[in-house]
Amino acid sequence: MPELPEVETTRAGLAPHLEGRRVLAATLRRPDLRWPIPSEIQDTLPGQRIDAVRRRAKYLLLDTAAGSALLHLGMSGSLRVLPSDTPVTAHDHVDLLLDGGGSGARRVLRFNDPRRFGCLLWQPAGEVHPLLADLGPEPLSADFDGDYLFARSRGRSAPVKAFLMDQRVVVGVGNIYVAEALFAAGISPLRAAGKVSRERYALLAAAVKAILAYAIARGGTTLRDFISPDGAPGYFEQELSAYGRGGEPCPKCGRPLKQAAIAQRTTVWCPHCQR
Repeated sequence: MPELPEVETTRAGLAPHLEGRRVLAATLRRPDLRWPIPSEIQDTLPGQRIDAVRRRAKYLLLDTAAGSALLHLGMSGSLRVLPSDTPVTAHDHVDLLLDGGGSGARRVLRFNDPRRFGCLLWQPAGEVHPLLADLGPEPLSADFDGDYLFARSRGRSAPVKAFLMDQRVVVGVGNIYVAEALFAAGISPLRAAGKVSRERYALLAAAVKAILAYAIARGGTTLRDFISPDGAPGYFEQELSAYGRGGEPCPKCGRPLKQAAIAQRTTVWCPHCQR
């Protein structure tokens, strides 16, 4: 599943092509993806100008005066801005026809999703969609730091990895980037969240911010199904220190990295360097 850097890469790639353009029509080749596509996508969105393309957690929002189209890429979804006469291929489930802006050439925003785990929903203006209502702070925001993590973790016996992946604690830090941040901070993913000190949480929060920012700058992490809006893969995958490297030498000490399942997710860490 695309993680926060991949979604942010998608947002940054789409924004220059969408912001300021008006949606002329919405073509739905399926009535549903993960959930039914609400009627507002065809009844309310056409005629609206896209004022901003935002990201909240792993969701993308196309903001208009009437409300926002809410998109999630799921396991295999992709969004492309294409000439309006581009032939439709398999799994091209949604087209939003856009006006020409200053160029006069109409384009479509096309949502392709082979597995149909993504979604296209609607958030009315002035409201917060239920999927977004209980989310924690953005990891790159000022609200997310070591003091915040320390306060939220008190009394928590769950592993710190599971704690950090809780979207009510902080959004968008998925399995790849949790593994990398814990490795960088020298914290074992098995340690109880409530047993991590304030000082070590400061290191962890800083590691999360640095790794996510660097991954965004490098284009995200190329997963099995993910490609960015321009078709280019991300580049951060080649620089992973822990994730996906179980049994390989630790980049710091040379000992074999251990791999196990924590909270039903594959976890890799160095028992020597991470305590």
